[in-house]
This record gives sequence, C-alpha cells and structure tokens, in this order.
Amino acid sequence: MMGDLSPQKAQTPDWSDSGSGTSGDHVDILHQPVPTRPRLPSRKSSGTMIVSRDSAIGPIETSFAPDDVRSMSPRRTSEDIESLGKEAREELQRHAKALQDSLIVLFNRIEAVKEEHDKLDNHNKFLQKYIGDLMTTSKITTSSSRAKK
Repeated sequence: MMGDLSPQKAQTPDWSDSGSGTSGDHVDILHQPVPTRPRLPSRKSSGTMIVSRDSAIGPIETSFAPDDVRSMSPRRTSEDIESLGKEAREELQRHAKALQDSLIVLFNRIEAVKEEHDKLDNHNKFLQKYIGDLMTTSKITTSSSRAKK
C-alpha cells in the first residue's frame, strides 16, 4: 500500500555520504526514546482531620503593635485603612508645613543679608568717593605750595 507509513517501513532521507538512496538504519535515529522528566517524590498524606461539631476550633483573634510586621497584613478593615490614610496625610501636611516654615526663615535671612550688603556697599562707595576727594584736594594743595616756593 502506498499510504501505509508504519514505523518499520517509513522512508527517511538518506543522510549517508554514499548517496545510495533510502536506508533503514536511520529510522532508529528518528525513533529513539524521548527522555522523560524524573518523577517527583511522593508525599505522605496528612490524612483527614476529624473535629467534632462542638469543639471550639476557629480563628484566634490576635492583636499586634502598630510597628509589628504582622500588623501589615492585608486583613485590615476599611476603617483601619482609612485611619492609616488619614495619619499619613496629617504627617505629610506637618512635613510640608515644616518645609514651608524653613523656606520662610531662609528667605527672611536672605533678605536681611541682602539689606546688609546694600548698606555696606553704599558705605564703601561713600568712602571711596571721600578718599578720592581727599587725594585730589591733597594734590591741589601740594602743587600750589610748591608753586609758591
């Protein structure tokens, strides 16, 4: 039969150098067993846990300190989340207020230093003019006194 492609009669291309056509030797290469993953070790069953209806087994209410890592559980109520959000907003507002206050203090200090600089600069210009006037007056009197001699 032409359509029969059983593994024994499967025709494969000849990969040998001889070029002799098809060979049954290469069928073994194509049909080697596929490696399988090793099985996971089996685990022992924990068995069934039988508890009577009257037993008081259930979730135990525990409370943790606010800075405890376990209090960061996603099991918080909406009131807890709301109060945490409110505290965070208040802390941010306090921090922003402190930063604004420090900026105002810095600005006032800069303005005071600027005023002091302007005042000293004006005094410096006055002294330079005064010294210049003295020097010109000194030159005039020195040259006039030499002229008299």
